[in-house]
Amino acid sequence: MHASAPPLPVLVVGSGPTGLILAIDLARRGVGVRIIDKSAEFPRTSRAKGPNPRSLEVLEDLGVLDEALAAGAAPLPMRKYRGGIAIADADPFADQRPTPDAPYDRPHMMAQWRLEEVLRARLAEYGVRVELGAELVGLAEGEASVTATLAGGDRIEASYVAGCDGGHSAVRKLLGIPFEGRTDETQLMVCGDVEVEGLDRGFWHQWFDEDGAVMLCPIPGTRSGWWFQAGPERDAAGAPVAPSLDGFRRLFAKHTGLPGDRLTEATLLSTYRVNERMAARYRVGRVLLAGDAAHVHSIAGGLGMNTGIQDAYNLGWKLARVAAGLAGPALLDTYEEERLPVAAEVLDISAERLRATMEAIKKPGGGLDSAVGPGTNGLGSGYRWSSLAASPLTTPLLRAGDRAPDAPCLDATTGEPRRLFEVFAGPHFTLLGFGAGTAGALRDAAAAHGEDLRAYGVGAGGPSGLTDHAGHARAAYGIGPDDELLVLVRPDSHVGLITEADDVKAVTAYLDGADA
Repeated sequence: MHASAPPLPVLVVGSGPTGLILAIDLARRGVGVRIIDKSAEFPRTSRAKGPNPRSLEVLEDLGVLDEALAAGAAPLPMRKYRGGIAIADADPFADQRPTPDAPYDRPHMMAQWRLEEVLRARLAEYGVRVELGAELVGLAEGEASVTATLAGGDRIEASYVAGCDGGHSAVRKLLGIPFEGRTDETQLMVCGDVEVEGLDRGFWHQWFDEDGAVMLCPIPGTRSGWWFQAGPERDAAGAPVAPSLDGFRRLFAKHTGLPGDRLTEATLLSTYRVNERMAARYRVGRVLLAGDAAHVHSIAGGLGMNTGIQDAYNLGWKLARVAAGLAGPALLDTYEEERLPVAAEVLDISAERLRATMEAIKKPGGGLDSAVGPGTNGLGSGYRWSSLAASPLTTPLLRAGDRAPDAPCLDATTGEPRRLFEVFAGPHFTLLGFGAGTAGALRDAAAAHGEDLRAYGVGAGGPSGLTDHAGHARAAYGIGPDDELLVLVRPDSHVGLITEADDVKAVTAYLDGADA
């Protein structure tokens, strides 16, 4: 009698950016993963307009930043019109610059399908490919696994299932998790990808009139492709008219004053409604939700896809450790503990940015630059409330749970430039020692935890050394020139622990606690 094969460690349902990033994060940690999608072919939808600064940091860690940057473009200035006349230009990022602690100062514009191509190529490097035409119709959790049933009758047994399958998530519905919130039927847009000739591709054009609006943004990497968004046409009864090429041409001609036949080949047509909803739970036993399956909100601020990317980045290292038997299932409870409050905050931010934008466009010169504001770059989100952030010490700038800042340093041995983000990159924890008094703790911690922990003395010697030649590391971490501290950074580049220079016991206790 043959023993049954052990279950697959993780099944990811949904192959948008959230599911792909989660699958990459698991695969690079050596965790077996399959990723399925009900679509028959990969979508060509442009949808989200690109990763924000925090998501660019995630892409750097995953090793795909250069490819993503090459596939897109920097955000364009916005040209705003009234009555067909250009009356104002605005660049909401004009005054922003990269800083030593935050190297990406603005989002990067790219079609979602291009980002997905980049991520699929990275995932394929680990021998994992998206399985198309695989629609989930059933979930049954057993004592040690979950059985996923597909529409054709096939079954996949996995230790864990991650639902990254969008706002209409089959995983969420099969779990019976409430998706509470509201849909505003009064705030509508018709959207699509169009071809337009004769417009300057150096601007995001925005025609806002009292009786409607048209917005056209060039799609990077295309010769004449544009994102089209507009207030819908209405029929005699006041009901919105479904999007169509003819309708887009009429809206274009009405608001721009240009011939409608300049607009051609409208595809991927959709009607967008402001939807603000959150899942009541992110985890039921061995099944978890991420991305739009867990939360949807206004597009104002561009936070939808980016919040999903952060979900995946938070979940990846935790699920990998649990699936590999390095940590107990309790670690997965911290995923909901940390990410659900962030989703609630994002709902508030996007709602406020939408309100500000709707108010701005009532006046000539108002436009979508009003959607850019506090919280939209993703850099401020942290987890200070988390049970993984119970740290004995803080600095004037940093507490456990905060995003770990970047800083340019030098390799103490070779003198070559080396950023903190470079030493954080990968599946390990990172221990930074500020001050010569941390050298012993760095050596002991590195010896005790092997490949799970990389230890670096920042101007302090130790197993590996970094020279804080310009003082940027100490400045970013709020550590004075004579202070000596240990800072433990989690695999998702958030601070886990700040403690005394010789307190290797606190480091070990933290790592043991995370793996309880």
